[in-house]
Formats: sequence, C-alpha cells, structure tokens
Amino acid sequence: MSYVIEGKTGSWEIVVGLEVHAQVVSNSKLFSGASTTFGAGPNSQVSLVDAAFPGMLPVINKECVAQAVRTGLGLNARINLESRFDRKNYFYADLPQGYQISQFAHPIVGEGTIEIELSSGEIRKIGITRLHMEQDAGKLIHDQDPTKSMIDLNRAGVALMEIVSEPDIREPEEAGAYLRKMRQILRYLGTCDGNMEEGSMRADVNVSVRKAGEPFRTRCEIKNVNSIRFVMQAIEVEAARQVEIWESGGEVDQETRLFDAARGETRTMRSKEDAHDYRYFPDPDLLPLVIEQAWVDQLKAALPELPDAKRARFQSEYGIPFYDAGVLVAEQAVADFYETVAKGRDGKLAVSWVTGDLFAALNRTSKTIETSPVSAEALGQMLDLIADGTINGKIAKEVFEDMVETGEGPDAIVEKKGLRQVTDTGVIDTAIESVMTKHADKVAQYRSGKDKLFGFFVGQVMKETKGKANPALVNDALKSKLDA
Repeated sequence: MSYVIEGKTGSWEIVVGLEVHAQVVSNSKLFSGASTTFGAGPNSQVSLVDAAFPGMLPVINKECVAQAVRTGLGLNARINLESRFDRKNYFYADLPQGYQISQFAHPIVGEGTIEIELSSGEIRKIGITRLHMEQDAGKLIHDQDPTKSMIDLNRAGVALMEIVSEPDIREPEEAGAYLRKMRQILRYLGTCDGNMEEGSMRADVNVSVRKAGEPFRTRCEIKNVNSIRFVMQAIEVEAARQVEIWESGGEVDQETRLFDAARGETRTMRSKEDAHDYRYFPDPDLLPLVIEQAWVDQLKAALPELPDAKRARFQSEYGIPFYDAGVLVAEQAVADFYETVAKGRDGKLAVSWVTGDLFAALNRTSKTIETSPVSAEALGQMLDLIADGTINGKIAKEVFEDMVETGEGPDAIVEKKGLRQVTDTGVIDTAIESVMTKHADKVAQYRSGKDKLFGFFVGQVMKETKGKANPALVNDALKSKLDA
C-alpha cells in the first residue's frame, strides 16, 4: 500500500520532485581558472571573472562538461550534442554579475531514469527530467558581526549540475532512497563527492498533495536541504501543513520555503518565481555548446562499473545474496576492499568477515574502510590460512583481533602465538581418550542412547586442545571412539 496522509476528509497522496545541486569535481571553476578547493580562506579563490569585473569574459571548462556527460551516462539519460547557456537574471548580494549563467531550455542532458530499492525490497524507477549545468553563487555569512553580513565569493562560479527528477516520488522513504542512490552513482563516477555537510550536494524539495486520481495541486519548494534525513522530515511536515490548509478551505500558495530542523517546520522564504520572472535569454558571451558523439562514446567506454552492475556481478561471480551484495556496493571503497579479499577465495566466507568482524572492528575503533587497521590483502591471507587448515574458525577470530590491535599479518601472529591448528591425529586421539576417561559417566549415557551429548564431547576435546584441534578431525575421531 502506498504512503498516505490521513486527514479529516480522508486520504491524501504526497507528490515529490527533487532538484539535486551537485558540485562538479574539477580543479577549477566553470568559467574561470580559480581553484575550487574546499576550506580556503574567504575570498582567496576569486578570479576577475568570478567577481564580475568589467570586460571579463567566461571561458568554459571542458572537464566540467565531461563530468556532466559522464553523469548523464550514469543516469541512463540522453546526451544532447547541442546545448546552450542562458542568463538567469536576479539580484543577490553574493551574485556579483546580477545574473547566473545556467542552462534552461536547452540542457546538456535530457531524460533518464534511476532505480531505487525500498526497505520492503521493492524496486522502483524514478524518472530524470534533465541535468543542466550552471555556476554557483557566493556565500553570505551572518554570524561574524552583529550588524553586518559578510560575503565570501570563493564558491562563486563553481560548476554545479542541477539534476531534476520527475514528480515520481510518493513518500519520504522513496526520497531518501533516491538521494542515496544518486549520491552513490555520483561518487562511483567521480563527478561529485556527494558531501552534503560541506554543501557539495544539496537538494531543493518540491512537495504537493492531492486526493487519489486528482491532477497535481500547487507545489511548494523547500530550498537547500543539506541532509537526507532532513529531506525526509521536510517532506512529512510540509505535506501535513498543506493537507491542513486544503482541508480548512484555504489555498496553498506557490512559494519557496525553508526547513527548520530544530522546530520541525517549514516557513516562508519568498514567493515562488516562474521562469519568465528571471528573464532568461541566451548568454551573448558564450556560443552554443556543441559536442561530438565520438567524444561521448569515448567517455562512455571509460566509465567505471556502476553500483547496479557491480551488485549483479558480485552475486553471480562470488555467489553471495542480493542483500549482502547491496551492502558491499553501497560505497565503492567497500566494494573494492571486498573484491580484493574475495578474489580466488570463498566469496560467502569473505562477505561474512567483511560485513561482520571487519565492520564491527571499524565501528569499535572509529575507523573507515580507507583507514582500516586490517588491509584487504591481510584479511585475504587469513582466509587462506583457514582454507588450508592452518587455523580453524575459532582461532581465526583471535588472530583477527590481534591483527586489528597490532597491524601485524596473520602468518606472523599464528607463529608468534603458536596458534597453528592441530591436525596430528595422534594428539587428537590422546585428547579424546583423556576426555572420555574424565567423563566416563557421560560416555555411558551417550552409549545408552543420549546422542545429544556428542556436542558436549566435542567442546571438551576442543577445550583440551586449547581450541587448536581441527574440528572435522575431532568429529570423525570422536564418533569412531564413542561408537566403538
């Protein structure tokens, strides 16, 4: 059943479209050579073009165009070989030109789709309307002086991709899944780092509500939401606000709103402009952007393996379940780590160690996969020791913990601590004889039909050998002696 809001007059459906603003990964800005490095001092990365000095002309950055094309290909979207830059006219104190160079009627990327997975396991397709390129504005800072606002133009002119979805999203969970998938694709492609905390990926959320089967009603845009959790919360509170207005006989005004996470509410920012309010017209300083299909094909051939394809390959190549494959490919670094561990080894055993013991160790030590105290190569070597019988699963747990603590390799730890698995049948037989002598009463019970005691004997023999005995050999020898 789809997500609905229950009001006084019955059920209401939420309709959501998202506009994702993704900062392009590039060394310089869209129309100037100024640096894009995050965290530099205020106004230290501003060219004369960014500051809109008279006579300065924009020159397009080819790498930014390539990044937009790569993103379009990753979104299964149409690449437009001819696109155009327009001037979007409006005044902000941090917009020195008095206009933004953007794409409106002729974007570089057209319709596409991405697939999202919901917690129920359902797979849904969300349409992409377009991806267009534009330059970012600067930043107003309001907390440095009690009476003045400061302007930092470091961000002015940075290349953005605005990725606009169709109004296909019907619930907060879908919005969250869409943004996670979008960020995942962008990171795999290397076209945006997806860091919402630093502002390199943010979302405008368009929300409306309607009765089932109705045409779309008036929407409101919630501007610049910078976390997936806040996007989901904003949808819920804004939809509830609109339902209350409609049910009380009012009209929802088309406007831009802000989400206040602390108060759990949205509030008016400004009335929503229509396209004609911005007086779009072709930028006279920039020719139409024309690219060749051969170049697009070249970029496509060089794309990395994307998450959905990698997930399917992990399932078929390593024999692991759909869910586990999804966990692994969520972050490219984790997928790469796993593949190094699993290559030429038991894929299921590898996934249990990576998503189990390794993830637990990373959480415990506040490390990431990139700073893991155990390398993928070292973990793979430990699995080799299990496979060739040098250590068993129980000993492996001890070895792994030592690897986390010391950073040493598994071979060195096994030798230093004398953890090599006992495979000498003579030693195992001696241990079994000792256990059977100590527990003669239980041997009699076992032989009288209480065969569930077998597990007890296995545990005692492992204890006798300090956990080093080969479990398979113990089971075989123990069964032989108890049944004798």
